[in-house]
Amino acid sequence: MEALGVPGVSVAVLADGEIAWARGYGFADLESGRPVTPRTLFQAASISKPVAALAALQLVEEGLVALDADVNGVLTSWRVPANPFTTEAPVTLRGLLTHRAGLGVSGFPGYGPGETVPDAVGVLDGRGNTDPVRVVLPPGERWQYSGGGTTVVQQLIVDLRRAPFSEVMRRRVLDPIAMVRSTYEQPIPSSRQDDIATGYRSDGTPVPGGWHTYPEQAAAGLWTTPGELALYAREVQRAWSGASERVLGGALAREMLTPDQDDWGLGPAVSEDGKRFRHGGSNQGFRSTFSATIDGDDGVFVMTNSDAGSSLALQIAITVADVYGWSGPQPVERVPAELPLAARERFLGTYAVAGSETGIEVEIEGRGLALTAQGERRVVWPSGDATFFDVEDGREVRFTANGDELDLVLGTLQATRIPRPAQR
Repeated sequence: MEALGVPGVSVAVLADGEIAWARGYGFADLESGRPVTPRTLFQAASISKPVAALAALQLVEEGLVALDADVNGVLTSWRVPANPFTTEAPVTLRGLLTHRAGLGVSGFPGYGPGETVPDAVGVLDGRGNTDPVRVVLPPGERWQYSGGGTTVVQQLIVDLRRAPFSEVMRRRVLDPIAMVRSTYEQPIPSSRQDDIATGYRSDGTPVPGGWHTYPEQAAAGLWTTPGELALYAREVQRAWSGASERVLGGALAREMLTPDQDDWGLGPAVSEDGKRFRHGGSNQGFRSTFSATIDGDDGVFVMTNSDAGSSLALQIAITVADVYGWSGPQPVERVPAELPLAARERFLGTYAVAGSETGIEVEIEGRGLALTAQGERRVVWPSGDATFFDVEDGREVRFTANGDELDLVLGTLQATRIPRPAQR
């Protein structure tokens, strides 16, 4: 925490189907000196998605929507705009939950104090601070992480339940699981701000206003604790095994945790060995992660209140798994390879994320490459002919040929190199 400048961390461990322990470390707010406790609420960021997926799959269970049907058949307040890509295949709930629907807008920056916050339909139509959510690839063609797609899921739930999203989640998911402190309310009411972590930048300065507001509730809007995330995971584990049907029946729970070709389930990601479901989260001033067994009753849940918290959260999760003797997550040793300058130069250029104005500049840096996006710069070293790893947190970066194009893949982000102007 000291080395990375992370003010506060909250951890919970699920062992043998019970919360073995939940503890807070450091400060929820530096100015007041308020400590992190197991009750301190953090923004779960993208971990909101697998929790929200339960409400979407309940609709499937009730026959209100089919996993492989065109979602425009049930959306009423907003519809996915047609374009040449949608004539090839429809946008389906399965595609939205597995990030294979071909939609753009990977993530959201949220809204600070004084900024006008649109509703979900306004977000979908681009009336906020992000691009409109549109189909930018043929649905089903390939995986592309899309918080925009999850916002479509949010609107689908609202349209079919005819109630505000946070109310639906409270009544149908959070309360039945006993996630009593958790909420999808955005902005979070002042009456709920009794023990909330302030978000901090990597340089230690607080996020203006303490945190951002996210109308993209399903994608990024959950306030919760690691202990209550453990209750979510335990309920999914019990549904998968057939021991509980409080929120979802066994058949859909098993389909939820069955990985596709991209190691993704219906909401959560699935580990490469197929033994664990997991997800990470990244909002302004907050970084989190969780990993839990599928055919089992264990898990680790870590939340931090810093933009610098990702690698710390991952290392805590790895250490917990090692101490308890679990299958994962496991530490990975990264050994730099020697890749000649000429071999690295073939990856240089500007890479663009489909459906977004986000660009990634790739340049030569020492023995590796430098990737710069939105003012953030990361140095990566080669581990193979077309694979690299971040020297700070070990995350893999790979370059893959896609026809005549070249793609850059970093975690959930995929970008395509912009063709260079022809030389005269």
